[in-house]
Amino acid sequence: MTMKAHHIPFIETGYFSDLMCDYLNDKKELASFHSGIPSFESLYQQASTKKGVYSTETRKTLCETLYHQYTGLDLGIPVTENLQLLENDNTFTVTTGHQLCLMTGPLYFIYKIVSTIKLCRQLKEKYYNLDFVPVYWMATEDHDFEEISSFIFRGKKFKWNNEAGGAVGKIKTKSLGSLLGLFKQELGSHINATLLKNLIEESYEAGGDLSHATRIFVHSLFKSYGLLILDADHAALKKQFVPYLMEELQEQTCEKKVIAQIKSLKEKYHTQYKPQVNPRKLHLFFLEESKRHQLEKSETDFTWEEKEKTISEDEIKGWIKDTPEKFSPNVLMRPLYQEVILPNIAYIGGGGELAYWLELKSFFDSQNVPFPLLILRNSVLVISKKNSRKINKLNIEFKDLFLKRNVLINKKVRQISNIDLDLSPFKKILEEQFDKLELLSRETDPSFEGAVKAQKSKQFKGIDHLERRLLKAQKLKLKDQVERLALFHEQLFPGGELQERVENFSDFYLEYGNEFLEFLVKTLEPLSAKFTVIEG
Repeated sequence: MTMKAHHIPFIETGYFSDLMCDYLNDKKELASFHSGIPSFESLYQQASTKKGVYSTETRKTLCETLYHQYTGLDLGIPVTENLQLLENDNTFTVTTGHQLCLMTGPLYFIYKIVSTIKLCRQLKEKYYNLDFVPVYWMATEDHDFEEISSFIFRGKKFKWNNEAGGAVGKIKTKSLGSLLGLFKQELGSHINATLLKNLIEESYEAGGDLSHATRIFVHSLFKSYGLLILDADHAALKKQFVPYLMEELQEQTCEKKVIAQIKSLKEKYHTQYKPQVNPRKLHLFFLEESKRHQLEKSETDFTWEEKEKTISEDEIKGWIKDTPEKFSPNVLMRPLYQEVILPNIAYIGGGGELAYWLELKSFFDSQNVPFPLLILRNSVLVISKKNSRKINKLNIEFKDLFLKRNVLINKKVRQISNIDLDLSPFKKILEEQFDKLELLSRETDPSFEGAVKAQKSKQFKGIDHLERRLLKAQKLKLKDQVERLALFHEQLFPGGELQERVENFSDFYLEYGNEFLEFLVKTLEPLSAKFTVIEG
């Protein structure tokens, strides 16, 4: 397999928010809302900070939980070694988290994990006195089934129809049989297709729940890289979080601090700043067998929707103390839970994730928990050999691929036309003529200056209109080329979206097998702040 990689700064692609671009550029107005821009030096310092507060008891509980969760699996040497390393107080984690998307969902799920694996390798190469292990945090307690219930393969959407509620990790996978049967028919009979079918049978079709199936699936893909997979929906781990659950119940500090930080972001960073997630009074759910209830607080009592009776503060405190596993942190509380139970130094996530982490620094400070370094995950565009040849034939630069489709087409039409559609030379001449006319009007009668400016604006608008009409006419003349370019761009950016947000990894696994993952691990640079374009 021959693959080549090219790198483009995130901020030059046009696909990242102003907030993320400002963060990557280390804009000083954002400095107080994070722990610093990630670098090897700042990560090393974060390890020292974390070591000073992370307890031996919590580490022991974490390791025991992981060993228990891996019962019955073929660990492989790298995972076994990392589990053993995690027992030492000089070992730290780099973490990414994601929902339990069917078949891993969009491609960026894979890129998040690879970014985490690669950064741990680089840190170990640089700092021999410490160890670093990659962690995938499974969002087993999430309840948004709709978001995880489908994936797209070669333009076809495969959707799991299931009416189960509550935490998605506990949903049984038995009802997936017919859907996965259809999918396996689409895979064909290539050796990589056979490997993928076997993996599906060992995970989703083996019985059990979605949490267990996802663990087996992801473990099989990444066990040779030492990835540790954690399901934090566990009584022993939540017992470590009891003081923070109690504090949230009594003080609701999360709401207070996040509201204040959002206000501060509007004052210090941007008046039009819009929070990614808005806080609420209480950031806890109560878990039942098939339901996840949002806890609500009145002046003295607690309840949830459809609950007929209220619960006293003393009673719910007793529940937290005796059965902490029945309580689940929501999106703004979960990061704190993660950082309490892991010896973590950095979180790798997408732009939307990092946006809500940027609301949380003051809340972490109030809880005396170190705020991790935030790293924007690697992004990738994979281009097939066929499309790579088209790019060369069309003489398109890689950075031009990220232009909006109509902008790219207009640019290409201008390039391939046998007539010059650029009327800017005429505008330049017109600009010079109106400069002279404005000077003449000022020397004769200044009251004519407004009329001259109005006429100038009219003439320039006329030229712009004429240029658009010429371009439209030429696009009709070059209709075949325009349609081929639009189809080509759709293949790379389905629906105008980044490929990684739509396509599933299966298509590329069929083409390249495990070599696809190996090339990603070799190529991606987590601290580079660059988008990677891979030619197949």
